[in-house]
Amino acid sequence: MLQLVLRLPAFERNADGEVKTGLSKKIREEGMTELRLKCDRTKNAAPTVAASPGVARPQLGIFLCLLSMLIFASQDGITKLLVKDFPVAQLVMVRYWVFVVFALGYAAYQGRGKESFRSKHPWLQIIRALLAVGETILFAVGLRYLGLAEMHALYAVFPLMALALAGAVLGEFIGLRRWIAAAIGFTGTLIILRPGAGVFELAALIPLLAALAFAVFNVLTRRISQHDAFATNMLFMASVGALTVTFAGLPAWVSPTPVQGLLMGILSLTGVVAQILFIQALKYATASTLQPFNYALLVFATLIGVIVFAERPDTWVVVGAALVIIGGLFAIKAKA
Repeated sequence: MLQLVLRLPAFERNADGEVKTGLSKKIREEGMTELRLKCDRTKNAAPTVAASPGVARPQLGIFLCLLSMLIFASQDGITKLLVKDFPVAQLVMVRYWVFVVFALGYAAYQGRGKESFRSKHPWLQIIRALLAVGETILFAVGLRYLGLAEMHALYAVFPLMALALAGAVLGEFIGLRRWIAAAIGFTGTLIILRPGAGVFELAALIPLLAALAFAVFNVLTRRISQHDAFATNMLFMASVGALTVTFAGLPAWVSPTPVQGLLMGILSLTGVVAQILFIQALKYATASTLQPFNYALLVFATLIGVIVFAERPDTWVVVGAALVIIGGLFAIKAKA
């Protein structure tokens, strides 16, 4: 759902599972803050990039949202293919290089330039960027050992983790119904893991660690975005992430074949395409309209796993994933 939320924190989601624009694992929405397409300074929790007056076309917005989710799921499929033959650091490094170019271009387009590199919370920005890199690497490593359906089913619990963290760290009022939603989602996670049933494997903890990292990432994003602009958040995440992962990626470089190089290029560029599609979706439909369709990522990833990798998710995974989705949707409804 890296997803740049790469999963390039591809779409960043807030504590209620809402997606904001923010490019990993993922422009994957600036945590739980309100984002304006013109990159106005963000402020509150729910990302509400409302459709402009006179251009509200929710059907088109939903279509573009679903198309972006399909592309992100396809990216994870490509990652699963490549991660067998290449170091994870190399794959993430290439994606971050493309991300840096996109972030710089976006800042220039917004007319911010050097101003985008000025932050009121530089150390929090750095920690946030490192969390994004860690989440992206964890997700890619998980794809080496787990199927797409299982990875996404477990990772989908991160909005509920972020919800709990927002209450504990930011002192937000969560409310009984949203705690019930979190309980439903975590029950689904336990059903998938089945600890004590003799089928638990340590690799299943990888997507949960990635989800936890992304949940903390989102809480930090909310805190930072009260003072820093979206372009600043994106540039810090791109530049710090690219610099960090390059130290590990270059020494481990494995020369790809022409076909593998093409797949790497597709993997990196389609992340940008998916982000642009989602931004366009937010021009035609409100974030609250699109939120439920974000879970289509899990559906698309499962279908790709079944069709391309011949995966067969068992009943427990299907039931657990359904509960995670129900919990997430209930949290969204409880907040409305």
